[in-house]
Amino acid sequence: MRIKYLKSAEKDVRKINSKKVRASIKKILLLIKEVESLKEIPSLKKISGHPSAFRIRVGDYRIGLYYLEETIIIARIVKRNDIYKVFP
Repeated sequence: MRIKYLKSAEKDVRKINSKKVRASIKKILLLIKEVESLKEIPSLKKISGHPSAFRIRVGDYRIGLYYLEETIIIARIVKRNDIYKVFP
């Protein structure tokens, strides 16, 4: 499965101060590269009303992503109370 990162996601990762959270996010992103279907990703939920938008729970953070034509596009990585303000 191919993965693309938007610039906004790269900026979001740089803003995270906690090494523990960064390590957890890195672990999930590495796992995403290895999976063959979305069902294998833990804590993945579809966002209602958006056919290709999903989120992954990582502690107090959420990874917002799109799944289009066998490609996962990582859009945002923000705190849980801000995810729906900036994604989708």
